[in-house]
Amino acid sequence: MEKLKIAGGYPLKGTVRISGAKNSAVALIPATILADSPVTIEGLPDISDVEILKDLLEEIGGTVRLSENDMTVDPSAMISMPLPNGKVKKLRASYYLMGAMLGRFKKAVIGLPGGCHLGPRPIDQHIKGFEALGASITNEQGAIYLRADELRGARIYLDVVSVGATINIMLAAVRAKGRTIIENAAKEPEIIDVATLLTNMGAKIKGAGTDVIRIDGVESLHGCQHTIIPDRIEAGTYMILGAAVGQGVLIDNVIPHHLESLIAKMREMGVQVETGDDQVFIGGAQNLKPVDIKTLVYPGFPTDLQQPFTALLNKASGSSMVTDTIYSARFKHIDELRRMNANIKVEGRSAIINGPVQLQGAKVKASDLRAGAALVIAGLMAEGITEVTGVEHIDRGYSNIVEKLNGLGATIWREALTKEEVEQMKNT
Repeated sequence: MEKLKIAGGYPLKGTVRISGAKNSAVALIPATILADSPVTIEGLPDISDVEILKDLLEEIGGTVRLSENDMTVDPSAMISMPLPNGKVKKLRASYYLMGAMLGRFKKAVIGLPGGCHLGPRPIDQHIKGFEALGASITNEQGAIYLRADELRGARIYLDVVSVGATINIMLAAVRAKGRTIIENAAKEPEIIDVATLLTNMGAKIKGAGTDVIRIDGVESLHGCQHTIIPDRIEAGTYMILGAAVGQGVLIDNVIPHHLESLIAKMREMGVQVETGDDQVFIGGAQNLKPVDIKTLVYPGFPTDLQQPFTALLNKASGSSMVTDTIYSARFKHIDELRRMNANIKVEGRSAIINGPVQLQGAKVKASDLRAGAALVIAGLMAEGITEVTGVEHIDRGYSNIVEKLNGLGATIWREALTKEEVEQMKNT
């Protein structure tokens, strides 16, 4: 186990290239199960979630070759082997195996998903969709059992807008008989990315990126080659870093349209933001103004950028409010920021940040992926040395973060945890 150590106060400057989208990758890889010949996905991020999914596909008989950032999956010999425990527990997105295996084999046994602990994140809308398609679902000894004699298209209205449920229902429906209509569907770019892969495999999907998706089922899907979209959350994180401690940071391989809500709020703060076709430039930012943000489903402000943005708001002169309407428990980073001298209080679903304050280096713990990103940003802003434990969360979603930050001029490195620190983490 490792920790990150960050020496604060070093200005960042230069160019950073964004990796493939984590939230696409964790759905694209399970989607390869649906094909009957090899599928190649290009540009995957170098993150632990990709490695875990590779291992899971191999467990069910797939042949997987991962070369640098490209993965080729031959699913032809896959079988519907139960995956009740083990690596399934290590990532939230393991639930996409349900839709993919149900679509191909008409049955699956998948352990309840793991990943970041962000309070209640039910999969009831996923189950509602599977049942509408004709599957029976039971929860037996901590695993979800999915069974269907056949899948038939249906009209499915999602009670809440859910990226996971939208994608999972798509995965099952592409090989169902007849037409499936998903209403109140999520619109995130990652959904379009998954739909593009499935279409290249021979699926018939219309409306991805709108709130109504129509899918005409097909009997079989074939292999193809697909290039993943850039990670808008990683891009947004580096944009926030550039505003916090940058002296001119160019973010390369990004789709600015995917980040319009963040760009608008950064400009409202007084940050210099310039956009190109596939680049965003963040100029040096001084005398930042306070702003209020409220997380919403896409194209609103992303909940995944709420925590990193909260760190930046410590630099603004005045009182800012951050309200998270998506995950009520996504404020676990606040206590850690307080250890670093932040003046923040939480009231229900909102955090009130009073600034500016000079953050101080401290020993802090990342409770989840985006909290880890927030603490890295805070460490770069702080005086002195910051130690961040819980690095395994950060490695789930940020490819080569140490190398990328040092390439911009940061001073950040990894150290192994001592035996005492490991024991202390086990007891907390």
